[in-house]
Parts: sequence; C-alpha cells; structure tokens
Amino acid sequence: MKAYTSGVRHDYKDTVDASREPRGRRWLLFAVGLALPLIGVSLLFVGEANQSTAQQPEVAIALVPEVPDELPQFVGTPPADTPAPEPVIHDDYALLDLLVERGDTLEELFRRNGLDLTDLAAMVDMPEVGAGLKRLKPGDHLEITHRESEVLSLRRELDDVKVLSIARSATGFEATTLERTVDVRTSGAHGVIESSLFEAGVAAGISDKLTMAMAGIFEWDIDFIQDVREGDEFTVIYEEIWRDGAKLRNGEVVAAEFINQGKVYRAARFRDATGRADYFTPDGHSMRKAFLRAPLEFTRISSTFNPNRRHPVLNTIRAHRGVDYAAPTGTPIRAAGDGKVTFRGVQGGYGNVIVLQHGNNITTLYGHMSRFAGAKVGNRVRQGEIIGYVGKSGLATGPHLHYEYRVDGVHRNPLTAIKPPADPVPGEYRDDFVAAAASLWHQLDLYQHTGATTAAN
Repeated sequence: MKAYTSGVRHDYKDTVDASREPRGRRWLLFAVGLALPLIGVSLLFVGEANQSTAQQPEVAIALVPEVPDELPQFVGTPPADTPAPEPVIHDDYALLDLLVERGDTLEELFRRNGLDLTDLAAMVDMPEVGAGLKRLKPGDHLEITHRESEVLSLRRELDDVKVLSIARSATGFEATTLERTVDVRTSGAHGVIESSLFEAGVAAGISDKLTMAMAGIFEWDIDFIQDVREGDEFTVIYEEIWRDGAKLRNGEVVAAEFINQGKVYRAARFRDATGRADYFTPDGHSMRKAFLRAPLEFTRISSTFNPNRRHPVLNTIRAHRGVDYAAPTGTPIRAAGDGKVTFRGVQGGYGNVIVLQHGNNITTLYGHMSRFAGAKVGNRVRQGEIIGYVGKSGLATGPHLHYEYRVDGVHRNPLTAIKPPADPVPGEYRDDFVAAAASLWHQLDLYQHTGATTAAN
C-alpha cells in the first residue's frame, strides 16, 4: 500500500498508539493538578487572616448595660494596695411580741416559743421582779429578745406608767422598773335622762363604764332601779390618761352631780395623806353609807317587802320579808355592807343562801343563788364584794335575788331602813379637802340647772 503524504486525514478507525495512557487516568491527573493550586491559594489566605488577627484587638459584644463609673473598678479580690470594705454587721437576735391569752402561763409561753426554762426560773426568782412577772392576765404583752433559746431581755408594761425591764448581764439577770411620763387631763360631760341612764350617757359622749362609775358614787342615796325619772340630770368631771399624744383610757371620776326629782346630790373625790381616797359631799360627809341601797346593779324589783303577799308557788298568803330583784342568771350579787359570812348553803325554799353578820346586830340574807363566789363561812367581806350569782334555786319561778335586812333578828324593809353613814373627812384633813374640792365645785357650777334644790345630807 502506498503511504498517505498530504491533506487532512479522516480515518476513524486508526489503530491506538501503544505509547498513550488510558483516558480515566488522565482525568485523575487533571483533577489533582487543578486541586493543588487551589489548596495552596487557600493556605495563603488563612495565613494572612491569622496574621491580621494577631495584630488587631478582640471586639466583644456587650450583653449587659455599661457599668457606671462610680461602681468598684475591681471584680473579685482587690489589689493589695486597695483597702477592703468594712463588713456589714447584722443583729444576731430575734424579737418576740407575745400576747397573753386566756389560760396562758409563763412556762407555757416559753415552751411554745422554744425559750430556755432555766432563764425563766432565774428571772421569776428575782426578788425585785415580784408579781410584775408572775401574774399574767389576758391581753398582756411580753416583749422578749433571744438568741436561739437563750433569753437576752424581757419587757412588760405593768400599767400606764411603769414598765418592768429584765436584761441579761455578765453575772445573770438584772431587773429595773422604768417610769414613763403620762399626762392627766380633766374632761367633763353633762346629760339629761329621757329614756334611760345609759342612753343619756351615750348621748353625752361617755362610756357605759364611766356611767356606771358615776352611778356608783350616788348608789347609797339614789336607787337607780326605781328612783330615776325622765328629766333627771347629771354632770361628771373625770380624768383622761394620755401618753405620747394619744389617749390611753379614762381615769377616775373626780367630781359628779346628779339631780334626781329636783334634788341635787354632789360629790368630790379626795385622797388624804394616808392614801385613803373616797367621795365626800360639800360639807365633808362621806357618800358611802354602811349599806348599799341595792345589792345588784341596774335590775328591776319584781316583789317588794309585803307581810301579806300571796306566794307565787305555794299559792298561799305568806309574808314576804324582803325584796326580790329580777335579773338574768349569773348576775353578780354584792355584799350590801362590810361583814362576816355566818351561813353558806341550802336553806329550805330560799335555795342557795348566804347570810352576813354586820355591826350593830344587823344581818343580811341573799337567797336563790345559782352558785356562790369565793367567800366561805367565817370569812370577812367588804362592801360591794361579789359573794354569789343570781339564780332560781329553791322555790322560785324565775331567776332573781331575794334580799333581806334584819335588825336584832327583826325583818325590816331594805328600801326604807335607816342606814348609818360612813365616816366623814377626818378633822386633820378638813382644810385640805376644802381647798382641793373648791375648783371641782366650780367646774360643776359651770353647768347651769333650773328648778333644783340641794339635797339634805
């Protein structure tokens, strides 16, 4: 065959040159050749970035507000040349304000609050503490500071003026009685009775307790159960106890006037040099009498002294030798005068009875009691002391007190029997009384009354 020597040859069936590599390997070599330069360029850029980072400060993104200039510049332990701040000292004791409730005792209060009973015993045994700590009543407050169970101090108000203060010392406990300053002011009120004494008191702006205190001054001369009438008037001058600008309570009645059915009764309080205090008329006679007009406060008479009364249970004519005072069961019964208990027990139709022996051979009897108070046979009682409580024991249709008054064993009408007065102002204190009472009579005179006449003493 003649060899081809010119032009373009289009021979698709030429035999492959044995010296040439396969196509797959050529592509592999091409990819590797292309990748090597790219890797080198990448490494170059990374190196430049690291070099740039080493030359520039790091930028932080703030997640909290900027710290003010006045706050400390160091967080954590300050440098050695900066003084450490002073530590904050906290109180290492607790304060208890304990309210005494009915039935509470000191021991129970200490146990309930985890306080040391040994400390309690040490305080109670102090002679200067006395009854100031031993006698508690509902409503009292005890202010106690303590460290765990150890008592550091105890404080208790004894009254409006005195405060008992007990504090732990190096040798045990020390007690002192502090006195606070109170302001005693005088106030007054005037009332006219339209329906009842209590309603007149409310209208005059005084409490029921003050109304009772005023009535108690005149109870020997005025029977507030049956003698009070519409149009009767009263004036009361009394103390008010203030402390630190606040009123604590009302004090004593210092003077009073009651006009009963046109009769004027006046009384002023006087305390002599011995400490005895009582109420006296303008001429120095005691308002107290040997016997109360009634042994009950503000009730009603259901049956009077009547020798010919028909008995409500037996339905027969049977003398009623006393006075019956109707009152709710449990109403306190007071001793009509100073005396000694000679009988206490059940006495026939009288039920539960107490009999008192007084001076001048006078006895009083109190019947139909529901129960007795503390006085027993042989005990002496003071006028006004509670000796029992209203009931309906024995032959009684309802709760009431049957009261008898006897002279030499003879029954007298308790409502009309002569009752001797108590002692007047002692002669050695007469001038002191006149001087002290003058301003009180003047205060009563400021209330003008018409149609009244001064009562005979």
